[in-house]
Amino acid sequence: MNTKIADRLQSALETINKAAQSVNRQPNEIRLLAVSKTKPASMVQEAWQAGQRAFGENYVQEGLQKIQDCQSLTDIEWHLIGPLQSNKCKPVAAHFDWVQSVDRHKIAQRLNDNRPQSLAPLNVCLQINISGESSKSGLNTAEVKSLAEAIHKSMPQLCLRGLMAIPSNTEDDIKLAEEFKQMQGLFSQLQQSYDTVDTLSMGMSGDMALAIANGSTMVRVGTAIFGARSPKQ
Repeated sequence: MNTKIADRLQSALETINKAAQSVNRQPNEIRLLAVSKTKPASMVQEAWQAGQRAFGENYVQEGLQKIQDCQSLTDIEWHLIGPLQSNKCKPVAAHFDWVQSVDRHKIAQRLNDNRPQSLAPLNVCLQINISGESSKSGLNTAEVKSLAEAIHKSMPQLCLRGLMAIPSNTEDDIKLAEEFKQMQGLFSQLQQSYDTVDTLSMGMSGDMALAIANGSTMVRVGTAIFGARSPKQ
């Protein structure tokens, strides 16, 4: 086992624990998603050996290859967290456990239609463009209710689990906190309507504590676990 990966995982979990305790939350309320994009399957296997089970991939083809390479790890959980084009929904629906980047009805419908009946419903989060930046994917806040309702009522092969967001790329903690608070409000509204909703995916290495202080239930950490990112091939 690569002790560096095991040590970094432990350090990330300790950071989560401290952040949770500082705002009187239970550490077990927050899950760690290890973002393994651009990293080899061997590093995923090492993290799995150290106890990590949930892994996030940004790129469909890379993720599918890694899923195949790690198929012997039977309790591993794969999350697609990057943008998804409609022509790639079929393999994603067949092989991933979660899609956190659902941002329009067409994508949700195709994932539903292509999820094999032999598998449990695909867990999905709605991605919210909380910063309002044109360069980012995601629903605007006014679109959340209608898509959530459509998934709940007419897409039985999907399970609506919650919301995901990538906030503004800024070091302004006040701005970040405002965006996280807005996400927390949207999440609370969704929870009141659907009993499957339990996941607010927001916060990465740099803003993890602030996200946890504002209700995050899943933080996405890559570099702090696997080391500096390799360029996408």
